[in-house]
Amino acid sequence: MQATSDATGTLTAGRAATMRPVTLGLIVGNRDFFPDALIASARAELESLLSGLGIEAVILDEQTTKLGAVETYADASKCAALFRAHAEKIDGVLVALPNFGDEKAVVDTLRGSGLSVPILVQAEPDDLGRLDVASRRDSFCGKISVCNNLRQYGYPFSLTRRHTVSLADPEFRRDLEWFAAVCRVVRGLRRARLGALGARPAAFNTVRYSEKILERAGISVVTADLSSIFGDAQRLRADDPAVTAKIAAITGYADASRLPEQKMLLTARLAVVVERWCEENDVDATAVQCWNSIQENYGVNSCTVMSMLSQSLRPSACETDVTGALSMYALQLASGIPSALVDWNNNYGGQEDRCVLFHCGNWPVHYVPAATIGTAPILGTTLGEERTWGTINGRTPAGPCTYARIGTDDNAGRIRAYVGEARFTDDPLGTFGCRAVVEVPDLQGLLRHICREGFEHHAAVSGASVASAVAEALGRYLGWDCFHHAAGNA
Repeated sequence: MQATSDATGTLTAGRAATMRPVTLGLIVGNRDFFPDALIASARAELESLLSGLGIEAVILDEQTTKLGAVETYADASKCAALFRAHAEKIDGVLVALPNFGDEKAVVDTLRGSGLSVPILVQAEPDDLGRLDVASRRDSFCGKISVCNNLRQYGYPFSLTRRHTVSLADPEFRRDLEWFAAVCRVVRGLRRARLGALGARPAAFNTVRYSEKILERAGISVVTADLSSIFGDAQRLRADDPAVTAKIAAITGYADASRLPEQKMLLTARLAVVVERWCEENDVDATAVQCWNSIQENYGVNSCTVMSMLSQSLRPSACETDVTGALSMYALQLASGIPSALVDWNNNYGGQEDRCVLFHCGNWPVHYVPAATIGTAPILGTTLGEERTWGTINGRTPAGPCTYARIGTDDNAGRIRAYVGEARFTDDPLGTFGCRAVVEVPDLQGLLRHICREGFEHHAAVSGASVASAVAEALGRYLGWDCFHHAAGNA
């Protein structure tokens, strides 16, 4: 699925970074007593395949080393220098073995490059009818040797689904798409900037986290006081061009026919100020204190503003759930589509592998295609329903789903997560707000894990199947404790 811009059609620098093409450094391994023709054909296939996937490549040319391959220490030094020159743009390294390859040249290249990025190792299969001296590859064996050396030198690495897979095989194309998602997640999370707008609701200890633990992982948190946001919003004139443009954008975003004119104006002003703050602070995702200060002191729900941010690929989480926003961002990086923050909220009758996901609600319209803007009946019972205009209401249709949660374990001083795949269903559901029914294999086992490990009741969801890529990025390359849930392993 393609990325979605906001209702004005713009894509900010921060959001554009989410979708920046992945760039891979290519190491084509060789051993001189194997046929050179295998190298030449592999290079041509790789460059064509990567170009077709929108992946940029940094690779030695055929004049710098023999056939542009890496075999000797001298070759490794040249390839390492090339990678250093492009280090800022290289997101991952693909090691391709058209034949056995030279395992030491691979690790010498990586060591000399100074790169710390995901690595994928591919080995070309032999043809049973061509195991003569002139045609054999022995990549099956060479891959084991390369991986052995990577492990010796302390480099984490990823593997294709099959031990050997042809560059021309559609399965390898899927491997590359998966690896590109891994690279996007690692690239994005290592330098993420999160915005926290307001303090967490006093009743929600569940969303507490350690800012210092996140900072050690390269993730920065920028804070803002809601009083400053409200003051800036209230000072905007009703006829300010940015406000009138935002009113038009909201009207085109969801069915706002019931939204009172004054509430529309308050929502538009808030959206302009929050979006400007995001731009000025270059944040990738936000977490907002969506109750109860905003209703009592400003007069609307922030849900529409947050929904539009998420739809424009700048995820926005409720209840100042900063690591919830981080979870949304991770799924967005992997999938390239908007993500949402949900409550694991209700059982679905007596069906043990189905439950109800809910929020009152700020999901992007990607998940509620027939969205209407209304009020929040639950918050309205204590705050007054007139103060809760601005919620997004709608039902998520059937389709694929990945769920994820990242949090800080402050006692252990670590970041931890869980991730898995499910599916949205079209089962009947008579309620309000943003809502969905989801079927999760071994849901009861997952819920036991969530409860025993003390995870939050919030999770991020994406309408894509990207759990494996997220787990690989978080666990193998970021070094976080990541539980990949599947039936039977809870």
